[in-house]
Amino acid sequence: MKRIEDYTNKQVLVLGLAKSGYGASTVLHELGAIVTVNDKQSLEGNELAEQLKEKGITIISGHHPIEILDEGIELVVKNPGIPYSNPMLVAAAERNIPIITEVELAYRISEAPMIGITGSNGKTTTTTLVFNMLEEAKKKPLIAGNIGTVACEVACDAKEDNVIVTELSSFQLMGAQMFQPKISILLNIFEAHLDYHGSLDEYAAAKGNVFRQQLADDFAVYNIDDERVAMLAKNSNATLVPFSTQRVVEDGAYIYEGALYFKEEKVIAIADIVLPGKHNLQNILAAICTVKLMGVDNEAIARILTTFAGVKHRTQYVTTIQGRKFYNDSKATNTLATQAALSAFAQPVILLAGGLDRGNGFDDLLPYLSGVKGMITYGQTASKLEALGSAAGIQHVQVVDTVETAVEAAYQLSADGDVILLSPACASWDQFKTFEERGDMFIQAVHKLV
Repeated sequence: MKRIEDYTNKQVLVLGLAKSGYGASTVLHELGAIVTVNDKQSLEGNELAEQLKEKGITIISGHHPIEILDEGIELVVKNPGIPYSNPMLVAAAERNIPIITEVELAYRISEAPMIGITGSNGKTTTTTLVFNMLEEAKKKPLIAGNIGTVACEVACDAKEDNVIVTELSSFQLMGAQMFQPKISILLNIFEAHLDYHGSLDEYAAAKGNVFRQQLADDFAVYNIDDERVAMLAKNSNATLVPFSTQRVVEDGAYIYEGALYFKEEKVIAIADIVLPGKHNLQNILAAICTVKLMGVDNEAIARILTTFAGVKHRTQYVTTIQGRKFYNDSKATNTLATQAALSAFAQPVILLAGGLDRGNGFDDLLPYLSGVKGMITYGQTASKLEALGSAAGIQHVQVVDTVETAVEAAYQLSADGDVILLSPACASWDQFKTFEERGDMFIQAVHKLV
């Protein structure tokens, strides 16, 4: 960790505890900052809060008293999930107090270069692929961000010969000021998190922050097939490295005659890749660009791509029961992800979908429902999705209360050779704390069928 003096005796407010707040508070304390943690939930008896108290860090919980800001606070480090409309953040902005997220802190203290990976869909798969390929090539990667350990905690232990592979959300990037990854990746931009960002333009701008501070000796890996991504990349000062599933791109990665290429070099035949789904070819091309820039050879890349079958909750194969294959795609929290999942299967599909109602429609799923023989819906969006199924002419559409009952209903409806797919097209927060919890419930329910 760089022993920078920027935070020595600086009054810092960490807004929101959780894992990122705990990590940021600990690092700032070690760097000599005077840290106060504020969380709107009561932290009475909270183990992480108790550990911070033992270090001498002040904990204020149960509400957000604005007056904290008038006690010399010079910086706010916020939990990524807290929107900028939060009264504490509005008040901080009015007082011209800088607001960052812990990823920014991680960059400032890291001795290792960072790879920043973002996009509406495919971040976790791409991050995992990049990490695995670098590890296979003995490049000493570390993994951080949404997929792993809090970035600033990883940065504490990183050395100059490491590289930190970081999955980044729009929430984290919105607070980026100095963050300058050596290699950035922007996979795609799709309408998502508008309840947080307010508009698609604001959301895209947050994603584009992954490029903002890069210079000519850095690299911006981007999806040239996505118009919004391509426009953002053009504003980058980094060396541009495109990838495409639709055309040959001389300076990047592409598909040609049934194989994946980087520049003019054949890397691997598509037939040898075990990760299912056309959408994953984008993720693989992005990963190939990144690791080739890091000096990874084709043999190491091929060893990963011929064995890597996917990430949990991302079109994850669960099991086969009486000829029915079950797939857990709980990470599909928007329609683009569900489109990709549906496109991955040629077999008849029974789709399980539903969750938090963010006010959006689902009509853009219509062209992808031709192979769906049955649809089981649940959660706040159950009636919307039921209407969608009827409009698509799906013969069997059923509304149930929970994911568990959806699994039972789907199994009763299915036949030998069918795919039963959980791909909700919605966030999970109406019934679950996380999409992981939703996916685990699906897996448990599937195994109860045996």
